[in-house]
Amino acid sequence: MPYIKSAHDISSLVAEYTKAKTLWIDTEVADYKNHPKLSLIQVLEEPSDLSGDHTYILDVLDQPDVVTEFVDKIMVNSAIEKVIHNASFDLKFLGSKKAKNVTCTLEMAKKIPYYLLPVPNYQLKTLAEELCNFHNLDKQEQSSDWGKRPLSDEQIEYAYLDCIYLAQVHQRLIELNREVNIDPATENLTALSAKYSQIEQQWKLLNSEYEHLQERIKKAMHAQNLAETSYFKLTNYERTTIKVQFTELARLIEKGVKLDFPVTLTQKLQKDLGENLEELSVDIEKTSSARLTTKNQENDS
Repeated sequence: MPYIKSAHDISSLVAEYTKAKTLWIDTEVADYKNHPKLSLIQVLEEPSDLSGDHTYILDVLDQPDVVTEFVDKIMVNSAIEKVIHNASFDLKFLGSKKAKNVTCTLEMAKKIPYYLLPVPNYQLKTLAEELCNFHNLDKQEQSSDWGKRPLSDEQIEYAYLDCIYLAQVHQRLIELNREVNIDPATENLTALSAKYSQIEQQWKLLNSEYEHLQERIKKAMHAQNLAETSYFKLTNYERTTIKVQFTELARLIEKGVKLDFPVTLTQKLQKDLGENLEELSVDIEKTSSARLTTKNQENDS
């Protein structure tokens, strides 16, 4: 976990990183609640490294020229993939919209179906624990003072470990993505149908109980005049619908009110218009969709 403070040494390392295909990047920000400024940039080039020997911690606090060089040579370089967790936050300090070829592991994780990744949240350390079997991860240093120098040994260890977690989580997410993004043309429909049938009854039972419990809880909270419990918040909605006869709108047009907007003709309106529909200048939009039903559902209907 080399810790580099010299602008010259950081510049030399950045020059080496321009040859990389993929970099795993994390940052630490000082005073992020009030006057945020970049404190550290952590970079890992070798994802299989668990020792930290290949994780470089770049101390860029109060070195804006160094940050600018990193952005111009690394972040803007589309030939280098930059892997970052919750990239939208880090990019505020690393080039913003100028950054190219950025992979966000937070967004990757959100695209994995919940049954494959049942996590309480998508924080990096949660994913590292659930996907990569890292245990007892230290989360205390995240809120420490990153604007203070010198940094403590605990802060430096925290900083380099985040890159290790990031690289390992990224590799596992790639594997999970392969599981869920199978070529539809090669899918085994027999196996899929068997799996579907297996969980269908379980889903019906759980969904029925889920909906029933929801109704019981809502009724109980109403009856007990409770807006919140330790687990639920009950919000009441009131919707107002305004209806008017079409002839009333026509009367406004006669008065000179401009009402130029399209009206969707429902099946009933089309039937009521009959042959008169042919006299109208209409725009026709066609959409297609597919509905999946089982043979039993068809028989029931």
